[in-house]
Amino acid sequence: FEGRNSASYLSDSAQWAGRVEDWLPACATLDVAMDSESARAVMQALFQPVEIRSANGESRFTGYFEPVYEARYSPQYPFTEPVPALPGDLVSEGGNRVYQKLSRGGRRPYPARKEITQRGVTPLAYAHPADVFFLQIQGSGKLVFPDGRTVKAAYAAHNGQPFKSTANWLFERGWISSGERSMQGIRAWMDRSSPERVRQAMNANPRFVFFKLEPADNSASGPRGAMSVPLTPLGSMAVDRSHHPLGVPVFVKTKAPGLGGEWSGLLNAQDTGGAIKGAVRGDIYFGTGPAAGDRAGTMNAPGRLWVLLPRAVAARLAGPSAQAGLGPKTSAP
Repeated sequence: FEGRNSASYLSDSAQWAGRVEDWLPACATLDVAMDSESARAVMQALFQPVEIRSANGESRFTGYFEPVYEARYSPQYPFTEPVPALPGDLVSEGGNRVYQKLSRGGRRPYPARKEITQRGVTPLAYAHPADVFFLQIQGSGKLVFPDGRTVKAAYAAHNGQPFKSTANWLFERGWISSGERSMQGIRAWMDRSSPERVRQAMNANPRFVFFKLEPADNSASGPRGAMSVPLTPLGSMAVDRSHHPLGVPVFVKTKAPGLGGEWSGLLNAQDTGGAIKGAVRGDIYFGTGPAAGDRAGTMNAPGRLWVLLPRAVAARLAGPSAQAGLGPKTSAP
């Protein structure tokens, strides 16, 4: 909360979470906790769990990770797809308000994926077309070059177009089965399909992400989420900012083969994502590399979500919140 007005809401779109001043005492106490046991005691003493309930009863938890892909400095088959740099004609006014500056003045909504790829982009590096596509879906990753150099491809911006599920698009056409509606299933389909059909499937998702390269001086450091702090495996989660403020601790109950079946845990709402829409919707960060990707790819299940609020904030919640679908009373997970 450094630099923020203490009287400001934690989030204008989720005012039920209170103001910055409501959180300062609890955060200051957590800052001096010496170990996990004392931090747990502080959380239990100063915070109250409040269950979030969606108006339509829907819930969904998925997983994401930081991929590590082979890359080249120039196009060399099969590393032929450019990792796109942020273009100079892109203007972002926040959210999906993204525009393209036109050469004669004026502007228009930034084009969709198909037009962008047809006109070309400024390359930061080159990788396998499927790898660049999944790099854009995950939002960031690491690139490894033959000379041993590793860099971070960090998220720079997106084109403002809506995110659409490639898995659903392929399934609706009968090109993959229900059991293949995962990153692994889509990649297997791409590997056995023609380049033209693969391009058609990628273009079905108009969202296009641009990157910037950063040093990967600490291989153990995760990508930076929407709060500009490194994400923690099974400790960070992406949420819908129209329903939730960033930085709030959340408790989740869900299940996934990659989590060993039934699972519950305390996470922090530290990131966002184009496909993360809804009050009881989260994308759990699994870590870096192929093993984390395999585990994240198994995560797609309903569940329950509690936010942990300072007790004074929770006490003010006398009934359901129209903004976030809060339940009528506080409840322990």
